[in-house]
Amino acid sequence: MRQLTSWGFSAESWKGGRGEYWVVAQAGLMMGFLLLPASRPLFVTQMISQLPSWVVYGIWTTAAALLLGAAILLIKGLVDLGQSLTPLPHPRADGQLVQTGSYGWVRHPLYSGIILAALGIAIGRLSLSHLVGALTLLLFFDLKARREELWLSEKYPDYGDYRQRVKKLIPWLY
Repeated sequence: MRQLTSWGFSAESWKGGRGEYWVVAQAGLMMGFLLLPASRPLFVTQMISQLPSWVVYGIWTTAAALLLGAAILLIKGLVDLGQSLTPLPHPRADGQLVQTGSYGWVRHPLYSGIILAALGIAIGRLSLSHLVGALTLLLFFDLKARREELWLSEKYPDYGDYRQRVKKLIPWLY
């Protein structure tokens, strides 16, 4: 309970002023993604059995690389954020704007890590349903990051400069 309070949760906070409902929606989407059954169109299933083994290994290697990248972003993002960590999109009152480490690669490495992991799972399973789920997570985290960045801009005067220098979710691209 003390940890929730230090993150900014309180009985009063459930009025939604700090982004509590974004956290609930995020948990639901992530749980839904993990519970999705793999869905492959018939032609993909037939094609897989005819692929040379090096192509199959290439698909698995791509999926593994995405999952490794996701793990690096998630772990490094958690460590880099340190005491400023909160599951809420609203920044902590005692938080600092972190612009180094993984936050020098993307502004939201934790969101990026989850998206990369979802994409890695979709590719590894060759699952159309998981690909749609990964795209849904990308859209959700893009919207959540937009709201979070409004709060960050209000709290940190130099956030605008940081926003110009570092991409939002995908290093060097977006």
